[in-house]
Amino acid sequence: ARLNLKARAERKAVIAPHVLAVNTDQADLTGLKFIRNDYMHRILIGLRQTLGHGVGKINELGAKLAKEDGDKVMDAIRAEPRFYETHAFMIIAGAAGGTGSGGIPVIAKMIKERYLNKPILALVVLPFEHEQTTEARSVYNTATCLKSIYDVVDAVFLADNQRYVRKDMSLMNNMDKINRQIAEPFYDLLCAGEVTKGKFVGSRTVDAGDVLASLEGWTTVGIGRTVLPGMRFPWEINKKKFRDKALESFRGTRAMDATV
Repeated sequence: ARLNLKARAERKAVIAPHVLAVNTDQADLTGLKFIRNDYMHRILIGLRQTLGHGVGKINELGAKLAKEDGDKVMDAIRAEPRFYETHAFMIIAGAAGGTGSGGIPVIAKMIKERYLNKPILALVVLPFEHEQTTEARSVYNTATCLKSIYDVVDAVFLADNQRYVRKDMSLMNNMDKINRQIAEPFYDLLCAGEVTKGKFVGSRTVDAGDVLASLEGWTTVGIGRTVLPGMRFPWEINKKKFRDKALESFRGTRAMDATV
């Protein structure tokens, strides 16, 4: 949802026309900032059994409740006026918890059965190191989640929480930073083909069809950034031939292949 706001401001594009949050814990849904606060966007499942207090990391219960109340999610998807303009679904869940690890394969399967022509992408967030060492259930949930989701969706992205942790930051700042760093690589990916001004169209345009055709199974997203100065002197500009640029790209591709 935050990337959607950024895309609207910078590129006048809508990359996620419909964003939903699904949980068995009412408090978690209440704490969201960037998702509309109504029952069609913040969907509480399993209320009769959990009373809105979560499933306590029991992913079997999370899967059961997702199966029973999955129609709420399907109804919310169909209610979006721009739904039929979308190219794909992206489902995000934490692998250590009960609701996310148990519910994401169930919801993905429901979507797959109803919308055969729309790819489903999954972003699964791995637990912190302290969760793995102190809570055996987190390891079990992660293993079963990865096995189940791989058999259902078209592509799986993994994000490791522990890789982004900084010891010199508070817990709240760490969580916000982690969320930003996980979401950032998807910005350009989701903006592909959403150019609205002719002057921004390059000699070669990558659109959603190209992106979806290249995603399959366990998938890696790379991101690179360079800062360009506002002004350069003529002697600071290094002119290179197009052939040299092509050679650099070829070497970079070979290096990436060797790394993978």
